[in-house]
Amino acid sequence: MAEQFSEVGGGITLCHDSFGEESASPLLLIMGLGTQMLGWPEEFCEQLAGRGFYVVRFDNRDCGRSTHVRGRPPRPGQLLSRRIDPVLYTLSDMARDALGLLRSLEIEPAHVVGASMGGMIAQTLAAEHPASVRSLVSIMSSTGNRWRGQPAVGIYRYLLRRAPADREGFIEHMTEVFAAIGSRGLPQDTERVRELAGRSYDRGHDPAGSGRQLGAIIASGDRTAQLHSITAPTLVIHGSMDRMVSRSGGVATARAIPGARMLTIQGMGHDLPQAAWPQLLDAISAHAHAADRTVVAR
Repeated sequence: MAEQFSEVGGGITLCHDSFGEESASPLLLIMGLGTQMLGWPEEFCEQLAGRGFYVVRFDNRDCGRSTHVRGRPPRPGQLLSRRIDPVLYTLSDMARDALGLLRSLEIEPAHVVGASMGGMIAQTLAAEHPASVRSLVSIMSSTGNRWRGQPAVGIYRYLLRRAPADREGFIEHMTEVFAAIGSRGLPQDTERVRELAGRSYDRGHDPAGSGRQLGAIIASGDRTAQLHSITAPTLVIHGSMDRMVSRSGGVATARAIPGARMLTIQGMGHDLPQAAWPQLLDAISAHAHAADRTVVAR
């Protein structure tokens, strides 16, 4: 389906598209920091739809073709000290964006799957708006605890470096980033990364948007206590070789959410390599279908 736009409240308009039959069980995909909805590859979404879901993906605020918020992103010193001023928005605001999209499309409650920052948004949505979430899958994410899920030391230089303004420079930058944070025990999809970077640049390049999103993550603090309140059936997925969000972040997430199960994908880093798709698709679909069967049984 062609890209569409929905006003979700608070002056925010989200760009989104969908896969599958509208009559199928709804499943919302939420992508991570500075990554457009293209981060969920079309083929991945089509395969997920083929397993019985109406799949919706979207650009978060400050990314792609969704609304970009005005305001200067946090300076490096603020990011390192974890003192964000002013706070332009938080993960709760981004979760309300997702909620607004579900309501605009009239598909709540939905299964919600989030990757990295998207996992944090998905967790927040499940905690703060439990009636809207059928099931939750949190992939390569964390709780916000500063001692869990932290990047390897060598990764910080990528977090603090501003992406180049020109197209070719941006593509090379993103290729270098994913070479550092991507899977090491599974084949990396270098050409897919380059294609994604080029398409993302063409849809809307705003390095400051990533900075504002990172400010929202840090301003939201440690969400461990909030995660204790989640009632949706939860699956936590993490790669064994994630250098961006260490596996300890996934372990902490699973421990914080009552009844959560954890799946570790060997060799996967902070990406969604095609070699891991069979495990990801099987796990996500089985988890969501199990949640639907539980509701029907009631």
